[in-house]
Amino acid sequence: MLYPLTFHPIFKERVWGGRNLERLYQKPLPPKVPIGESWEITDRPEGVSVIANGPLAGKDLRWLMENHREELLGNVKGERFPLLIKVLDCQETLSVQVHPPANVAEKLKGEPKTEMWYIADATPEACLYAGLKRDATRYDFEHRIQNGTVADVLHRIDVKAGDAMFLPSGRVHAIGAGNVIFEIQQNSDTTYRVFDWNRVGLDGKPREMHVRESLESIDFADFEPELIKSKYSRNPTFAVRYLVHDPLFHVDACKVKRRERFYLSGNTLQIIALIKGRLRFSYAEREIAIQPGGFVLLPACLDRVTVHAETQAEFLQVQPGS
Repeated sequence: MLYPLTFHPIFKERVWGGRNLERLYQKPLPPKVPIGESWEITDRPEGVSVIANGPLAGKDLRWLMENHREELLGNVKGERFPLLIKVLDCQETLSVQVHPPANVAEKLKGEPKTEMWYIADATPEACLYAGLKRDATRYDFEHRIQNGTVADVLHRIDVKAGDAMFLPSGRVHAIGAGNVIFEIQQNSDTTYRVFDWNRVGLDGKPREMHVRESLESIDFADFEPELIKSKYSRNPTFAVRYLVHDPLFHVDACKVKRRERFYLSGNTLQIIALIKGRLRFSYAEREIAIQPGGFVLLPACLDRVTVHAETQAEFLQVQPGS
């Protein structure tokens, strides 16, 4: 029988990373290297999540998909695990990049990827780049790739903790320095870099660019997108803020008061990503508690999971699209 599952994070060294995941979330980072990504729930060739709790500890998400797919996903279609969940520590600005739309990805032998960002922590100077400044043209963009001034036509947005941005495939983007981000995305890792701020990689050499693929993938009519504007409901005990309801995934932000108890029902996979506070999950005489930066996967077959807010808590509730 399945139960609420936690997984061991998979840490990825990145030239733009740092040590914030250790400072904020006490994650056991490898020493003396910049860690930019913690893959929290993943079923990718580049990394498969291993179960950390209960009798299935040591089994991985690929094994779950092969042996308990219907119990895990419920009515979600497809043979792949639908989501990839990460935490990003962006100490430096990331490359300017794009993920290909479905109609372009097939031609380029890549995978489409739509994603969303939730800003968990940010310095006062933190920003995002998303879409283009109004009236920027493809010709202008290509010219600026050559002379190193691409940033002049990117739409820059100042951000703070609690902000969120939706990024459909085809939207050119970059994450500015000073952000810690919970990233929810389609199960894909195809990224085309178009500009990297004239920076070198960890090996001291310029990183590979994918200019042709990027130009084929960028939506050049995507001007000045905004942050997600929704607000929390006024329920003083359990407030909800609707962030993304897309065919690929649904994400809501939730706030619950200390000592409150609530229930999460099954029928579809759910992932709880804790931003602040402490939550304890109870199901069939099993209990597990998580702290900020922790993630719990609730398989679709679980009919009713009891959740206790041991402190005031904020979390993301993530579900795959149907």
